[in-house]
Amino acid sequence: MAHAGHRLDYLAGFCCPLGGLAAGKPRVLCHDSEVYLSNGSEFLYVYDQEGKELKAVYKCPEQVWHVELLPDPKQLFILCAHSGIYCVSLEEPGRLMEQTDSDGQEGDRPSGVFPVASEACVFPDPALCTFTLLNSFVVTLSQAQGQWWLKLHELPRAEQQGAGYRQLSELALGAEAGADAAARSLPVLCCASAPGAAGSGERLWCSGGFVLEEPLFSLLFGVDAAVLESPMILCGFPDGQLCSVPLKALSSPPGQEPPVKLLHHLEEPIVFIGALRTERRAAEEEEEEQPAGGCDCVVAVGHSGKMVAVKADERAAAAVPELREYGLRGPVLCAACGSGSRMYYSTPSDIAAVDLECAGEASDGEDAEGAAGVLPPVLSPASLSICSVVALSLSSRASEGESELLALSAKGRLVSCDLCSAEEAPATSLTPAEAGRRIKELLSGIGNTSERVSFLKKAVDQKNRALASLNQVMNVSAALLSSQDGHKPIACTVTANWSCLLLQDTVTISCVLENCSEYSLEQGWTLCVQLLASPCALEEDSVDSGTTFTFPIDQLLPGNKRELTLPLGSAADTKLDLPLTISCALYYSLRDILGSGCDSPEALDDFFPDDSPILSPDREGICLPLSECTIDMLQCLRLESGPRGPEAPALAPAPPAAPEPVETFLQVAREQTEPSTGKDGEPGDGDLPPSAASIRVSSELLKNALKNSGSGVPLSCATLRWLLADNAAAEALRGAEVAAVRGAAPRGGEVQLRVREVSMNDLSPAGPIQAVEILMESPSLADMCRVHHAVIRRIQALVLEQAAQGSGPPDLRMQYLRQIQANHEMLLKEAQALRERPPRGEDGAAAEKLLHVYRQLRNPSLVVL
Repeated sequence: MAHAGHRLDYLAGFCCPLGGLAAGKPRVLCHDSEVYLSNGSEFLYVYDQEGKELKAVYKCPEQVWHVELLPDPKQLFILCAHSGIYCVSLEEPGRLMEQTDSDGQEGDRPSGVFPVASEACVFPDPALCTFTLLNSFVVTLSQAQGQWWLKLHELPRAEQQGAGYRQLSELALGAEAGADAAARSLPVLCCASAPGAAGSGERLWCSGGFVLEEPLFSLLFGVDAAVLESPMILCGFPDGQLCSVPLKALSSPPGQEPPVKLLHHLEEPIVFIGALRTERRAAEEEEEEQPAGGCDCVVAVGHSGKMVAVKADERAAAAVPELREYGLRGPVLCAACGSGSRMYYSTPSDIAAVDLECAGEASDGEDAEGAAGVLPPVLSPASLSICSVVALSLSSRASEGESELLALSAKGRLVSCDLCSAEEAPATSLTPAEAGRRIKELLSGIGNTSERVSFLKKAVDQKNRALASLNQVMNVSAALLSSQDGHKPIACTVTANWSCLLLQDTVTISCVLENCSEYSLEQGWTLCVQLLASPCALEEDSVDSGTTFTFPIDQLLPGNKRELTLPLGSAADTKLDLPLTISCALYYSLRDILGSGCDSPEALDDFFPDDSPILSPDREGICLPLSECTIDMLQCLRLESGPRGPEAPALAPAPPAAPEPVETFLQVAREQTEPSTGKDGEPGDGDLPPSAASIRVSSELLKNALKNSGSGVPLSCATLRWLLADNAAAEALRGAEVAAVRGAAPRGGEVQLRVREVSMNDLSPAGPIQAVEILMESPSLADMCRVHHAVIRRIQALVLEQAAQGSGPPDLRMQYLRQIQANHEMLLKEAQALRERPPRGEDGAAAEKLLHVYRQLRNPSLVVL
């Protein structure tokens, strides 16, 4: 295409809504010398191009989505978000109450701000998304019940004063509407008519419509529509469907389903539908006032840059439709078509012009005739060097052969751009006034170019930072995922410790994050530590409960460590449910890579597919698991400084601490009405002996697992060291032969652990079986159960490890095992009877007997082999 020169003229500046103009639905509409402009806020501006002044500002109840003008009578139809369509008469603006509000303009103050009252709402429908005007009809498109609804309304005539807008029909279109389709992208409505309809007795007027030549009209919409001379409603939807509906069929009586035709599917939101004249008119047609035909090409443009053009190919005996798809550089914000073959479209960085003139410029007449009717195979966009334009419109007062673009920038600037060919530029000398105006235009162009360069530099810097961050994230992810089965280059070690916080002893979890990789963890990474508590067996209604702690990582260089501490609660005030499952993971938010301007989760699909294994469940970040471990009672015991020997005395009930005077009074009052109870809802510690349980393990099994046969350390001492190996306070057991220890539980209760060697005489016919007995005692039944669970968990892991090596158990006396099973069944029945029907008046004796039964159940005469 020929290089297009242009002249810029800055007209006015308008306030930007919160979030910028791109966050709203901007619109520029031209008629004669007046410009009707909405910038995505609730204000609608009327600007006079001839007088270069702002005539009026209309304040609407909601954000303005769409604006159309009815020239006779002169009325503005305004679509407000989630409200409906309002009608404002421009011939009688005095009937509106004027307000003293200067929010309309940055520089010059507006002549008046007129509020649009709720009584002006002619279509109160919150589901409306767009509309168009056609003669005496209003065609609306709304979103309801998961689909699109096309409705036809009739405008009241001039003699029908006060008459309402009558709905003629409605049609449910096949295109599905998403829940937030209107919030993301509004649909597009326009009208296409045949030359016969335009030349009829009744003058056809349509906002944003166009007239198509007869061959193209018949090929696109069918012979029936051409015979009926029915205007066609074109609908472009956010899902990419381009459909057509005949207007006369839409206004047909009920019972006749209007034919809906799917013309094309762009597979991306449609932002513009227009028409062009791609073939040059003959000389005699150019001299006429009204051209004999209309446009010969229909174009539709998608948000991401896909464009489709359709025209009639008349080179053969019968005309056939010619369809070509083009790829423009997106995203496309808006577009506009002129009276010729050029289309103008705007992206965030530039306005470009493309020429679809058919390839008929050959010097040979035969070649030109043979090439006529063919769309260009590729498009060559020409830049206008105007950036950040969010709304475009071609001025209706531009003369034939020239085009005047009105553009609204993202910063609220209204700019006029007069376009002309380079060979048509005047070569005469300039007067001083013209030279001054030319200098002003050049300075305006320099300022616009500087703004464009600044915008592009900012975009390039943001992309470079995003690529650098993404490269670092992918390196760390690859290093961790490639070493899942071995030693991870970035590890997190978790241990339990006792600390004094706020003059109280508290169990804390220490997480040490060590970076042994060659990559640095930069800002944006977060260490997530999840604590998942298992349901307590003593509480019937307990459920799993979890808490997640997040620690932002500013920078962790290779070879460095970082220690983080999590307090798990005070020993006196907070209930600590053990065991705890602790999971550690690294998380990186992809929103930080894409920048704060990314509001759509679909933008992440460009980086990772749907089945990516490293995406987090919310698909907004990368989650890399580091480690998972379990913290139980044996790891959280606070051992006494002086370890006890193998023959340590049994643990006696701990005497209660001296309470405060108020607590003493409340305790005395409670004892007069309630029986004495201890911690965890158990009978008082002073009334019953400590709870105890024991587990016996084969000595042979422990020797094979602990490799203790030649170390010289008694098996009982080695077993105790193995049980407390993960306890940070058990270092004192390394240098002494200790077979019993006493410690404090996280909730303050005391726990005693004793290990001794015993002989099982009646279990095997081959002789006695040597075993190690692990005895657990505590005044608190809950603490004893937690220790019992921790010991069993270690023994289960030990048995599974030895079973994998293929070792088998010795011969056992089955009759002895059956007798033990029968005794346990009797004890279970007795416990169930005591719980269901306790003896009346003997609550204390029943509780003591029930605990005695439980003690026998927890000490079976069995051994783990």
